[in-house]
Amino acid sequence: MSRITNAALMAAYRRGFEIRKHPAVRRHSMLTEHRIDLVLDVGAAKGGYGTQLRLFGYAGQIVSFEPLDSAYAELSASIAGDPTWSARQAALGAEAGEAVINIASNSDSSSLLPMGSAHTDAAPSVGMIGSQTVKVERLDDVIDEIATPESRIFLKIDAQGFEREVLRGAEKTLARCQGLQLELSFISLYEGGMLINDAISLAYDAGFSMVGVEQGWAADSGQMLQADGVFFRL
Repeated sequence: MSRITNAALMAAYRRGFEIRKHPAVRRHSMLTEHRIDLVLDVGAAKGGYGTQLRLFGYAGQIVSFEPLDSAYAELSASIAGDPTWSARQAALGAEAGEAVINIASNSDSSSLLPMGSAHTDAAPSVGMIGSQTVKVERLDDVIDEIATPESRIFLKIDAQGFEREVLRGAEKTLARCQGLQLELSFISLYEGGMLINDAISLAYDAGFSMVGVEQGWAADSGQMLQADGVFFRL
């Protein structure tokens, strides 16, 4: 390491920053290792996750699920020039039908579950500002429209506490997946939301092993509230 590089690193450390390889690089290596050719992006919001996949080199198929009108409109516009990235305007759950989603002021915190006090305490500026009735699909009911029997599937779920219900509607699909990414909540941020112990148990019971943890959301106090767990069949 050169003296200039070392000085730059030390200057960043003194200001509380760490310079390291992006966790998505490791995830992309695992996608490549397991020959993933279809990513199911559940809770896509405006498409940030898929955009990151493309940035780090994933060129396979992406199917994004996003129920909110405004976020879906932005998602659709952003993927218009990508022939292997499509979107469905729907939430995923254990039962098909309709449900009312709570719309948060920052959009990304919108959930089919009520926001808990721990979330409000950690982010007082974020609150629920409205609601929308949305379509709910079971992933098992639609997977054959999306995937072939030969598809190598990676399932990412970011459903703001609703991950358990998504998985209940995806039992057959999960058996076809090579990899899985779940939001891991350390405390209850949404009423009835799945916590880290249940999430990891469900993943291991389904035959996956954790291969990575990606930093998620922390409160201003420094308390880590969420992370993302990456799992693959090994």
